[in-house]
Amino acid sequence: MQRRSFIKNGLTLSALALLSKSTLASFLNDPTYNIKMLTDTIGVFTEKGGTILFMIGKTGNIVVDAQFPDTAQHCIEALKTKNDQPFQLLVNTHHHGDHTAGNIAFKNLVAHVVAHENSKANQIAVAQKNKNEDKQLFPDETYTKTWNKKFDDETLALHYFGRGHTNGDSFVHFTKANIVHVGDLVFNRRHPFVDVAGGANITEWIQTLDKATKHFNEQTVYVCGHAGKGYDIIINKTDIVAFKTYLQNVLTVTKKAIKDGVSKADFLKNTTTIEGSPEWTGDGINRPLEAAWTELNPPIQQTTTTN
Repeated sequence: MQRRSFIKNGLTLSALALLSKSTLASFLNDPTYNIKMLTDTIGVFTEKGGTILFMIGKTGNIVVDAQFPDTAQHCIEALKTKNDQPFQLLVNTHHHGDHTAGNIAFKNLVAHVVAHENSKANQIAVAQKNKNEDKQLFPDETYTKTWNKKFDDETLALHYFGRGHTNGDSFVHFTKANIVHVGDLVFNRRHPFVDVAGGANITEWIQTLDKATKHFNEQTVYVCGHAGKGYDIIINKTDIVAFKTYLQNVLTVTKKAIKDGVSKADFLKNTTTIEGSPEWTGDGINRPLEAAWTELNPPIQQTTTTN
């Protein structure tokens, strides 16, 4: 049982005092994170925030996404117990803080940080807005369409297929293992955050996922950033297609409401499910609905005339 859930379920300080020293030590050292190996060298780290994918290499380690500073440190410590090689590369699938705030934990540890050029621009813009540039480790390498590099007997390939969750989302492909981290381009049975301010576009998101499923093959294993309760962050093409259909359904119900003359307030208040995608439940439904409304019914731009 993990330490946090143990405490939540009613373990008191007095109860702790009754534990033997060995049991207490084991309890206090019980990690809150989970590591699952997908191959002998590639695995996923989950704790809080977006899923981390990693490769333990003969000459160094690769980490994809970094969660938060504290959880990134847990990941670093866990990987050090598996391999004493240095960290060669940190990849950011996109700029959001639950995927990049932990970059700072890799400062002076990792040789390079790479992301799409728009992701880096977004990271910098958000940090400047929040006045916390000193708490960030920004990418020192960027790309526009594709990026490839060989590590040991594995080749890492980054692809940008267009706008989606943001305007800088990468598909990160370990080509030999045929494992792809899709970041937040897929929310497995969970309502997604659609970062309109960060360049998101639902219509293009659908097209981006379509390009991805055509590029990768039927055997590809995908890892997504987030999943709904009872669902896994390790997914397949069927899950990608299901999420693409969900996004299409979001646009469909929004178009219908606009056509029927429903007000935005009533639409957001009364829409509790997405017709055609019953597996997407729980909170957060207003996030894609509001983004879809703005995309399909943009505010009228005011123009000025001069005499």
